[in-house]
Amino acid sequence: MHKFLTGALTIEHLRVPMANLPTHLKGLRLVQLSDFHFDGIRLSPKLLDEAIAASNAAQPDLVLLTGDFVTDNPAPIHDLAQRLTALKSQSGVYAVLGNHDIRYRHSRQEVASALESQKIRVLWNQIAYPVGQELAIVGLADFWSSEFRPAPVLEQLDPATPRIVLSHNPDTAEMLQKWRIDLQLSGHTHGGQVFVPGIGNMAHHLSEVYRNLPQPVKRYAPLLKQCAHTMKHWEWAQGLHIVGQNRLYVNRGLGTYLPGRFCCPPEVTVITLS
Repeated sequence: MHKFLTGALTIEHLRVPMANLPTHLKGLRLVQLSDFHFDGIRLSPKLLDEAIAASNAAQPDLVLLTGDFVTDNPAPIHDLAQRLTALKSQSGVYAVLGNHDIRYRHSRQEVASALESQKIRVLWNQIAYPVGQELAIVGLADFWSSEFRPAPVLEQLDPATPRIVLSHNPDTAEMLQKWRIDLQLSGHTHGGQVFVPGIGNMAHHLSEVYRNLPQPVKRYAPLLKQCAHTMKHWEWAQGLHIVGQNRLYVNRGLGTYLPGRFCCPPEVTVITLS
């Protein structure tokens, strides 16, 4: 996607307090990258290089990738995975898959295998402890997959254990309120892409219009239907949110769909735990 339609990359900084986090883990630095859509159209190699350079400049202890590496055809994942080997991290790179990564029957295996071959650990309803048992990294199956079942995963954890949950779709935060989630990292929304000052996220407004249309009229509004289908909680399209007792952070992603971005630039997130 041409830079005119994406805008300049921004680096967002976030400090997150965590109960029970050991002193030696305070100051731990994480980088989140999301929604690459690396297909030759929606993300330029130049922007990808800028994002990787920004991540490396932060000198992260962990890099966390929150899905949608490809768009439809999974074949570009092999090139992307090779490029992602340039990411530097003290304790590794961890990822979850998004809905586009599982679009076809063979997609999930191809995407996951390509990333794993480059030492990017893909978590699918799994827990990892890259910096020790005092901090859990939980990666959930994509919300739209038949295997999204958070209970068996999260109930393995001691309630006193701090945890970060990687879940591509922010809508999952609604049901994850049943458990302690110190920080949920999501993507999926591209921030809504079009944000009009004084009006807000246009995807949110369009989805609300669709939901209020008479049923016979909805069939004639495919764009509005797409907005409503993509997300329920468009109010969580970007940034930090408190959902119940939990924290949710939604990254605006790197990839861009037409008609492009407006006041919603692509993002690298640098997170410091305290």
